[in-house]
Amino acid sequence: MIHSVRFTCVIDTNVIYPIEIRDLLFWFAFYDLFTIKWSKDVFREWESVMRRKGIAEMEISNRIQRANDAFPDALVNNYEELIDHLKLPDPNDRHVLAAAIKTNANLIVTNNLKDFPDHYLAKFGLKAISADDFLTDLVDINPSEAIFAFRQLVLNRTNPAMDEFRVLNILRKQGLKNTSNYLHSLL
Repeated sequence: MIHSVRFTCVIDTNVIYPIEIRDLLFWFAFYDLFTIKWSKDVFREWESVMRRKGIAEMEISNRIQRANDAFPDALVNNYEELIDHLKLPDPNDRHVLAAAIKTNANLIVTNNLKDFPDHYLAKFGLKAISADDFLTDLVDINPSEAIFAFRQLVLNRTNPAMDEFRVLNILRKQGLKNTSNYLHSLL
C-alpha cells in the first residue's frame, strides 16, 4: 500500500470553503493520504468568508478550533518574512506561497491556478494544483484508503444524514467532478 504522508500540501482558503471540499480534504489528510498545511493568514481569510456568509462568531471559532485540534502540526509558522519578496499576480496570495516555501511543501492546493504561475512556482520547487485534480490523484494513488476515508466522511455527516451518492452529487456541484466520478466508480 502506498501512502503519501510525506507528500505535503499547503491549502488555500478557496479549498477550505465550501465545507464539502474542506471535509473531503480533511478526511483524506486524517487518514494519511497526504500531510496538510495552512497558515494563520489562510485561516484569517477563512474567518472573513464565514463572516460574509453570516456564520455566527461562536461557530467560526469552533470550526477553526476543530481544524487545529484535528491537525495540530498543520499550522506553518515564521513564513511572514518571505511574503514581501514574492511576486504573484495577486499580491494577496503571497502568504500561501510563503507558507509553502517555509514548510518545504510539494504542492499548493488552490482553485485559483491563474494566481500561481507554474514558471514562478517552479523556482521554489512547487506546483499549484486544483482541488479536483489533487483529490483525484490521491484516489488514484491509494484507492482503498480513499474509499475508506470517503465512507467515514459520509458516516459522519449527520446534519442531514446522506448516502454516498448524494454526497458525491454535492461534491460534483462544488467542482469535484473528476474526484466524484472516480470515487463513484470504486463504490
